[in-house]
Amino acid sequence: MTRPAPAALLALGLCTTALADDAALTLDPSVITGSRSASPTFDLPYSVDGISREQISDGQLGINASEALSRVPGLVVQNRQNYAQDLQISSRGFGARSAFGVRGIKLIADGIPASTPDGQGQAATFNLDTAERIEVLRGPAATLYGSNAGGVIQMFSRDGEGTPRVGAETLVGSDGLNKNHLSAEGAANGAGFVLDASRMDTNGYRDHSSARRDQTFAKLNFAPDDDSKLALIYSSLEQNGTQDPLGQTWAAYKADPRSVSANALIYNTRKSIDHQQLGLNYERYIGNATLQVNAYTGRRNVIQYLSIPKGTPANERGGGVVQFDRKFYGGSVRWMQPVESAPGDLMIITGLDFDQSEDSRHGYQNYSGNTLGVKGQLRRDEIDTARSLDPYIQANWALDRWTLQAGIRHSTMQMDVDDQFLSNGDASGNKTYQKNTPSMSVMYAFTPELHGYVSAGKGFETPTQAELAYAPGNVEGFNFGLKPSESTQYEIGLKAQLNDTRLNAAVFQITTEDELVVQQSIGGRTSYQNAGRTLRRGFELGMESQLSEHWSTSLAYTRLQATYDSDFASAANTIDKGNYLPGVPQTTLFVELNWKPRDWVSTAIEGLYRSKVYVEDTNSQHAAPGYSVFNWRARLEQKVEHWTFHQTLRLDNLLDRQYVGSVIVGDGNGRYYEAAPGRSWYAGAGAEYQF
Repeated sequence: MTRPAPAALLALGLCTTALADDAALTLDPSVITGSRSASPTFDLPYSVDGISREQISDGQLGINASEALSRVPGLVVQNRQNYAQDLQISSRGFGARSAFGVRGIKLIADGIPASTPDGQGQAATFNLDTAERIEVLRGPAATLYGSNAGGVIQMFSRDGEGTPRVGAETLVGSDGLNKNHLSAEGAANGAGFVLDASRMDTNGYRDHSSARRDQTFAKLNFAPDDDSKLALIYSSLEQNGTQDPLGQTWAAYKADPRSVSANALIYNTRKSIDHQQLGLNYERYIGNATLQVNAYTGRRNVIQYLSIPKGTPANERGGGVVQFDRKFYGGSVRWMQPVESAPGDLMIITGLDFDQSEDSRHGYQNYSGNTLGVKGQLRRDEIDTARSLDPYIQANWALDRWTLQAGIRHSTMQMDVDDQFLSNGDASGNKTYQKNTPSMSVMYAFTPELHGYVSAGKGFETPTQAELAYAPGNVEGFNFGLKPSESTQYEIGLKAQLNDTRLNAAVFQITTEDELVVQQSIGGRTSYQNAGRTLRRGFELGMESQLSEHWSTSLAYTRLQATYDSDFASAANTIDKGNYLPGVPQTTLFVELNWKPRDWVSTAIEGLYRSKVYVEDTNSQHAAPGYSVFNWRARLEQKVEHWTFHQTLRLDNLLDRQYVGSVIVGDGNGRYYEAAPGRSWYAGAGAEYQF
């Protein structure tokens, strides 16, 4: 089958711009990420995008953040089709090497970090059913959010407002997908509330990939007095026995995209998660200043059964079953002070963030006698604690046509390991990483409709607990010799509002010293090293246009050249300067054309193109080929007195293409590839009653 060229997708987004009429522009959302106070994205001197509630929910499944984030330039969001490992998200190449979860990007939900202090995050904790908006910050300004902030993704839940209402909906689809969802929200006696619960079941596209996910959410928001507001937020995520199909070799993928490794079945690879968290957001106006306080606490229990074969050294030492019980807590305080004596509008922001996670971590052999895939003998017992305490100061200054934002953060991350196993030696130790991370951005308004900006910053990225966990070779203990990678980032951009079209364009360069890469991956144990320099150069273009009263379009284009800028030696190979960073496509293009002929019906075509992706540092293994896919969706809505009914229809991968949806960078077994589903269908219906 012929693959559509990226130019065809580009034409889908641009060919109908001549149809634009005089409809009012409603395409400039306000965000707080970056500036810390609500500002239109058009007025901010860096790359930041807001995704609205309608874009998150209209014709979407409400299951994975990839549904919404694909429309953001600079991001690569790969749905692994594996709920045991979560999404793979990278921002301008940061985070692409993550073998599981999200790293290198700060994830935040309602002010509560979904990333640990060492930089490992889980996007699965985002509850899309309650999301009011998602904000995505990229580039130098992200360094003001601490270490591991190659980008920032914040999700904000909606407040309970209006007349109370209750709702229910159900969704079914390909591969045994079923999702049931109950909700209640509104306001009464001066307090708003949002209650939400859902259960999702799927057999999975690939064999041995079934999952059940239960999510709950509760929010209470109210104003204690005329000068303050308070929100209490609880959420939970539970996944029991989520099957892990592991990656595929190229031969296995080509022979059968639904296939799994034999070891996945022999050892019944799986993962269970029980996550609960409670947060508080308080804001008070004191004169013309604002005080913001956030506090949170929670726990996360995980047990994962790996496929490390019986008898390998890694199984004898670290074990093939990973179990940890995590306690996490933290908070932040922020003071926002306008300076009325200064010309223009000047805001000084000072703040302090504290975060800590403590893991009681155990490792067991994944066999007992001749029985495989069970918890066996204890092989690891330790307490791992990661904490950060980061003060920062930031200034936002608008003066005539100029906008200046500058700040500096003193970022720290301390990792403590208390080894309690001891039979193979004491592997206890600690390491503290710290660095000042400044950022400055300047914007000039050439006209009210055209703004240009430059932005620069320095950041650093600490190793995660998983990357520190194993020293090279057969040496026991943590790899405390790892250094953080340090980046220098530059960005130049233009933002334009032309009638009913919003355009954001940016070129950027990122140089990184001591990049963290895989040194070796043997027998289930992966060790990391610092690898000299890398260079990322790229171009991003984002466009949203209201073509006419009924037609609109969106486009997100990214061109990224991410290469090693010096030679380095890994355990088995010499990696040459000029090799491409694995996991990073050079070209990504998302286009959407939406038609809304009536208030009660909308339908859209989505197109996604992604170029080939290298899977390891030598670039010699088979790269995951580029692909184009098209999706179609529709939503219908009817109102009858107190009732509102809606229906959703969705077809993904309309042309039934076979392609690799994501890759596992540097997998030691050569299982780099994870197949994406073929043509898939989904249908849902719901009802809401307003009292």
